[in-house]
Amino acid sequence: MLKRKLKIALPSTGKFLFGSGFAGMLVIGWFIFPMVLYKSEPQPIQFSHKVHTGEQAGMACEDCHVISDDGRFLGIPAVAKCAECHSSPIGESANEKSLVENYIIPNKEIPWHIYSRQPDNAYFSHASHVRLAHLKCEECHGPIGESARLKVYQVNRISGYSRDIWGENISGIPSHPWEGMKMDRCVHCHEKNGRRDGCIECHK
Repeated sequence: MLKRKLKIALPSTGKFLFGSGFAGMLVIGWFIFPMVLYKSEPQPIQFSHKVHTGEQAGMACEDCHVISDDGRFLGIPAVAKCAECHSSPIGESANEKSLVENYIIPNKEIPWHIYSRQPDNAYFSHASHVRLAHLKCEECHGPIGESARLKVYQVNRISGYSRDIWGENISGIPSHPWEGMKMDRCVHCHEKNGRRDGCIECHK
């Protein structure tokens, strides 16, 4: 009788163990693995895009993130650009005080962590996408102009690249259209817009 009970109980125990193991692996894969794979690094100072692009300052993306006349994207603005408005503190925030005292007065560049830095073998032209294709910044970078704070920079411990390249979701499936900067996103956009560029256009 005992043997018959054991035979009946074992299948349900096996299902329970399998289910528990499967759930445990999901937790490890979705939550614990990203914590191990990525390390977080704060930006040197905080910055509010919202303050600069809102009604108070009314600036546009291209006021700071400039594309030069020859088509080169100058990227993160130099501290000299900040100094045009912040040669002395305008407000009373600790971040602005740090900006002026630690970077503008000594004319020292801010060591920003770049969320969208691409691999060395990938070439991307902002000029062709913004000026020729007329893409808006938000289409690739999302509503960053509305952000009141910079998010924590997360870097992949293996590749050395920002988590923003892969995307927030560990599966690589984006939650929003602007998440992730992997090659398949570029290919999909080019196919949708009738662009049939060869490898050499992006990998020079």
